[in-house]
Amino acid sequence: MSTTSDKIILGIDPGTTIMGFGVIQIKKKQMYLVQMNELNLRKYSDPYTKLKLIFERTIELIETYHPDEIAIEAPFYGKNVQSMLKLGRAQGVAMAAGLSRQIPITEYLPKKIKMAITGNGNASKEQVARMLQQLLQIKELPKNLDSTDGLAAAVCHFYNEGRTEVGKKYTGWEAFARANPDQID
Repeated sequence: MSTTSDKIILGIDPGTTIMGFGVIQIKKKQMYLVQMNELNLRKYSDPYTKLKLIFERTIELIETYHPDEIAIEAPFYGKNVQSMLKLGRAQGVAMAAGLSRQIPITEYLPKKIKMAITGNGNASKEQVARMLQQLLQIKELPKNLDSTDGLAAAVCHFYNEGRTEVGKKYTGWEAFARANPDQID
């Protein structure tokens, strides 16, 4: 299915409480919403169970929708180092799922995603969600906006297609290892 204009993009907003995701289809340079949802991990207390579930759900999404590319929101450094570490692990297992299926992955910083969707890198989650609602004719926004955050990563990837220096891009384990030697033992 993958021509330059026809493809499926899976967007992921990784999280250890909620992982948001969105799937869009590109047909003749037009964008269509396929799916938007979330994986709620609140009821699990074991962090390793959460990581296993993130990996399994990402594999399930890949097997269901057969994305040509994956766009993932990069964790950003806030005040809490432990939170960033947890987010990094969640992102890592989602990336590992995609890499295990040889799907190209591109990381986007939250500000880059917000800028692509709203034109404002400091936009709120609500502003991003409302813009996506208009762009993709979404009838009703979800209660939690994690799913729209995942969708926003996919839309950002579509908007940035063909631009040089989009974000960090990995095509397989070797590419990831070369780009991140400090993270490999």
